[in-house]
Amino acid sequence: MKILFIDTVHSFLKQELEEQHHICNTAYDKSKTEIQKIIHEYQGVVIRSRFKIDKEFIDYGSNLQFIARAGSGLENIDVDYAESKNIHCYNAAEGNRQAVAEQALGMLLSLFNNLNKADQEIRNGIWEREGNRGIELSGKTVAIIGYGNNGSAFAEVLKGFDVKILAYDKYLKDYSHKSSIETIYKEADIVSLHIPLTDETTYLVGDDFINNFTKCFYLINTARGKCVNTKHLVAAIEYGKIKGACLDVLEYEKTSFENLSKEGLTTDMQYLVDSSKTILSPHVSGWTLESNVKIAKVLLQKITSDFQQ
Repeated sequence: MKILFIDTVHSFLKQELEEQHHICNTAYDKSKTEIQKIIHEYQGVVIRSRFKIDKEFIDYGSNLQFIARAGSGLENIDVDYAESKNIHCYNAAEGNRQAVAEQALGMLLSLFNNLNKADQEIRNGIWEREGNRGIELSGKTVAIIGYGNNGSAFAEVLKGFDVKILAYDKYLKDYSHKSSIETIYKEADIVSLHIPLTDETTYLVGDDFINNFTKCFYLINTARGKCVNTKHLVAAIEYGKIKGACLDVLEYEKTSFENLSKEGLTTDMQYLVDSSKTILSPHVSGWTLESNVKIAKVLLQKITSDFQQ
């Protein structure tokens, strides 16, 4: 096959595909319009998040047999339309599940123990102990919304912390820690999102969702920025319903995840930046040296299992 790499991924994938006598070309610097003019020459595409692979793009790719995304979600690909054209769509959530889980835990522990705040104070000559008294994770109830690769991996890394885990996944039948959403609303101290971005999950965390909880709680979002309504989140932090937030993803990210959009320069975003009740990172929860290789290996396995020579 001829395979076009639209985004950079670990070199392992390209090297192994070429070892199997596939022809692999790159188009890292070409625009979507330029790529559409040549995509009919290719049977496969490898992408991360540079742009949306929509119906128009798929129609240009008249010979496409697969689209592989080096990441967890597939929201930048019109999967239904692609599959109606008998095009296989692959993601690689198995490759970065451990990285996401460890980041979620790390952010939560940093927030609970005031590590970012204390670090900055020490660097500025401030030695404040009582103001940095922490909170123990032990004994808390952690609700995991979405129990696929990332959600189940987060549950795994929580072992040993003596927490109660409640897991809710609307689309799975049998899984560990299974709970109703009503029980989560009643008991959760911490809520962690591990869901794809769909019409159903866009702004899932808004006023209605937040106010359903009996207790004040902490929020972790390593899923997608637009699963959380930033304005409603900020309001909930201000009046104390949300006690703190660990956000690796933000509503105002560009589609490519490479930066914030101009629309992101809002007073709500500035509040999150200035608040001591937030831990922020630039969409890197699945972004480790190890996951980079694992993602390439997962995609290779999925491609070769369907397209063996």
